[in-house]
Amino acid sequence: MDPRRLLVFREVARAGSLTAAARALGWTQPAVSQHLAALERSVALPLVLRGPTGTSLTEAGEVLLRRADAVAAELHAAEEELASLAQLRAGRVRLHCFPSAAATLVPEAVRALATSHPGISVGLVEAEPPEALAAVGAGDADLALVFGYDAEPVGLGPLVWRPLLTEPVHLVLPPEGAASSLDALVDADWIGGCERCRVHLVDCCRAAGFEPALRHETDDYVVVQNLVARGLGVTALPESALTAYRHPEVRVLEEPALGHRVVGVAVVRRALALLARRRQRCRIGLERAEIVEQLARRREKLGRRLRALARLLDRVARERRLGALAQTGSKVEDRIGHRPVHDCFITY
Repeated sequence: MDPRRLLVFREVARAGSLTAAARALGWTQPAVSQHLAALERSVALPLVLRGPTGTSLTEAGEVLLRRADAVAAELHAAEEELASLAQLRAGRVRLHCFPSAAATLVPEAVRALATSHPGISVGLVEAEPPEALAAVGAGDADLALVFGYDAEPVGLGPLVWRPLLTEPVHLVLPPEGAASSLDALVDADWIGGCERCRVHLVDCCRAAGFEPALRHETDDYVVVQNLVARGLGVTALPESALTAYRHPEVRVLEEPALGHRVVGVAVVRRALALLARRRQRCRIGLERAEIVEQLARRREKLGRRLRALARLLDRVARERRLGALAQTGSKVEDRIGHRPVHDCFITY
């Protein structure tokens, strides 16, 4: 059964006449009539009764219309999936992110994107979370890679937050010294990072029972570690900063009291909805494979529905023949299995 002819039949049923259906489809009336006639020949049943005031459906036509609506819905969904896939093939993404993510997470992601979708370019701007969030909110960026300590970042406003990973925060100490935990650093000089990092550090130290003495402030993790290596203070750094750069002379200790940093993406709500429709989960190559797989499943499902429809129409035809023969008192046998028709079952 040709799906295109099935959709033509559906339009005739909805419009109520061949002329109205032709007008809706942008076809000529004879073309619509030819497709409808070909469909009726393929199912060996009349589907439409033609009259001076329009068309009406036969019993078989009513059955086919219900299935045609389902087929049309499947085809429309497939078109939307393909359109989303086509939109992923070209364009520019404006990404704002904080320094340690720009050094660790972003390069690998951009390389993977360039391999799977060479038509898409990424414009990277290094920015701390407040500035990155403001850029997305103002429409100057498409998404922001930002962080929060043990929770979502502050200042999201109307933006939607999607967490990606959680990383521990470590103590970073000079090469010489016996201190091995946060509560042993009550009298130490501390080096603070960005504003959010300083706030988190102070909160953790207060929870440990002391007020840290902040002697230096810089959000450059290379500078921070060089200061620590020279014995000029101690600090706390997230794992990504230590992955991006690790001074060979500093000591790095795990300290559960320093908590974790949650890294994620902030976007406007309509962008997140688009990402969800496209099944985008940070790996666009994987998402493309998922879309292709889904389309294959839709095609298989459509084929099953068409086969079920053919069986159903066959049952309608046989029941009609059975009814006609019953009126004459004839005994009807199934020509395939040589059994009475009422003993045959059709599964659909």
